[in-house]
Amino acid sequence: MTELNRQTKETDIKCRVDISGNGSSQIDTGVGFFDHMLEALSKHSGIDIDLTCKGDLHIDAHHTVEDCGIVLGKALKEEIFPIENVERYGNATVVMDEAATTCALDLSNRPFLVYEVNVTGKVGEFDVELAEEFFHALSGNAGLTVHIINDRGRNKHHILEASFKAFAVALRRALAKNEKLGIPSTKGVL
Repeated sequence: MTELNRQTKETDIKCRVDISGNGSSQIDTGVGFFDHMLEALSKHSGIDIDLTCKGDLHIDAHHTVEDCGIVLGKALKEEIFPIENVERYGNATVVMDEAATTCALDLSNRPFLVYEVNVTGKVGEFDVELAEEFFHALSGNAGLTVHIINDRGRNKHHILEASFKAFAVALRRALAKNEKLGIPSTKGVL
């Protein structure tokens, strides 16, 4: 289990992550839809996540969402690396009614994000472009290569929820135990 705290002039975040958990979470960022997405991420990845953030929401949710991605990414990196005896690669397509989104990822320790989710506007009070900011901060700080591609959909809530859940399932699959692989790289280290 990893605990991290991060305080800036914009946010005050407390985070606890356990990749050996059962997907339980306690999330309070002050951004309702974002809390819902992080709870789904926790549940479908099987990773326990406790995260609270007091952010400058009087401005908007940007700093809160991005900084939560930074802290969650750093906590995941501490939990995941150095890796051995896991699959390393994971992928999933998740459907939410008319929407389907695919995520493929690599526990590469080389951060990179491809985010092809073409939605605009808001879900509730949540600016949908903040989802990309979150995944950029998370993948960059966790050392993950992540590709999130929306295959189809019209409802913004469904599209974003499918994106978070696809990431979660792909991460769960990448972290699945595989004793045969040892260190899952021909380099001998990740």
